[in-house]
Parts: sequence; C-alpha cells; structure tokens
Amino acid sequence: MKKSYRQDRMGGEIRRIISELLLRELKDPRLSGLVSISDVEVAPDGSHATVYIIVPGEGGGPAAADKKKDVIDAFNRAKGLLRREIGARMQIRHTPELAFKIDTSEEYGRHIEEIFSSIGVGRPESGNAGEEDTEGEGYSGSVAE
Repeated sequence: MKKSYRQDRMGGEIRRIISELLLRELKDPRLSGLVSISDVEVAPDGSHATVYIIVPGEGGGPAAADKKKDVIDAFNRAKGLLRREIGARMQIRHTPELAFKIDTSEEYGRHIEEIFSSIGVGRPESGNAGEEDTEGEGYSGSVAE
C-alpha cells in the first residue's frame, strides 16, 4: 500500500523530534551511544506510528540480543514523554500511539553480502557501472545471420 504525502511528512517530523530528544533530553544510559531512528511509519488515520530503531552491534549473539531488548525497554519507558513532546511540537490534537521495533535491514544486508562473497560474486566495479562487457566470453563482434 502506498503511503500518502501526509503520512510521509508526519513520519519524517516524528523521526526528527525523537532523534532530537535522543540527543538532548533523554538521559537513559541504555539509549546512549549510537542508537538512531531509521524510519517512522504512520498509519493512514494517524492513530499509530511504528518507530524503527538501529542498534549497532556485530553479530547476533546473546549480548547483542540483550542490548536490543534493553533499548526497546528504554524506549517503551520513555513513550509518554515522547508522545507528549511530539504532540506539543507538532501541535496536533491526536498524537499517534508509538510502537518501537528494531530495524534489521542492516543485518539482512550484511547477511546477503556474506552469501554473495561465499559463492564468489563480488561487487561491480564502480568505473563500468551499467555498461556491458563486450570483450568477454561468447561475444565475437559480429551479428549472427
């Protein structure tokens, strides 16, 4: 389903406000470091917003899982403050209910790159992006008749 202009604009504004609050006002030690907001998806009626969070960390071990759980818990504890600030700064009557999820797209991308490298497929060279290799195998330079 395609997002409307209003949803997109509202999501961007919520993302900006939460990011600013992370930098300046939220003092929870679980949110210190490189925690960032990657995206905010707003429901068509504006009643709910899903905030996607990036928590940097290598691997998917138990320590990384615990850190991600702690970050989600910290955001859930700060949910009231975040909603109040969003409502005040955006001057909207009904502030969306916030839900927090870990953004796993970075981990997924890293996993796909590992698969490609294990089968021997590398990144394309930046100098010839979009050009076909005409000197490779199977090209004789003449048109078949």
